[in-house]
Amino acid sequence: MRRPKVVASVALIALLATVAVPSPVGSSAPSPTASVDPGLFEPVEIAALARGTTMTTQPLDPAARSAGVLDEGSTMLEPAPRDEPPPALLRPAQRATSPGTITKSAWHHDPDISWFGPGLYGNGTACGQTMTKTLVGVAHRSLPCGTLVTFRYQGRTVTVPVVDRGPYVAGRTWDLTKGACTLLAHCFTGSIDWKLAGN
Repeated sequence: MRRPKVVASVALIALLATVAVPSPVGSSAPSPTASVDPGLFEPVEIAALARGTTMTTQPLDPAARSAGVLDEGSTMLEPAPRDEPPPALLRPAQRATSPGTITKSAWHHDPDISWFGPGLYGNGTACGQTMTKTLVGVAHRSLPCGTLVTFRYQGRTVTVPVVDRGPYVAGRTWDLTKGACTLLAHCFTGSIDWKLAGN
């Protein structure tokens, strides 16, 4: 019973296909060449249809934009040298400067200089001298022995050599001997000015 329905459906589809497409595409015979009657067309003025400004599109070929075209027989010429100097760059006006001198102070201010000696008298220093109450010098951690340093305190100035290593207190740079602090009247821990001698 199902078989007749299937056959009937296929027959119906085939029938519809023949009605919808009466002949295969492109299978019709070519039409005979016939002349077209020019009377069927009316002349149209193209310029009358153009409205607005006429525009010309430049071709993309760079040769069309140049003054000439290079070919195998072309001769290239060097540009003529310019006789006039190039124009100077315009710079903003600057204020006139007046001569002067810059002075850089060689003096340094140290807020924490101490002195040493008690308990060490009679001992040798790192630079080969004997520590006494009258030894005039200063201790420093790294300057070579004998390096001259000038100290200034309240109008007094004294130049002393490096005679020992120290001080061994964090953040402190110099330790005066008893002889040096007596000459400066600075036998306490406090501020002082210093510079390397010769500067």
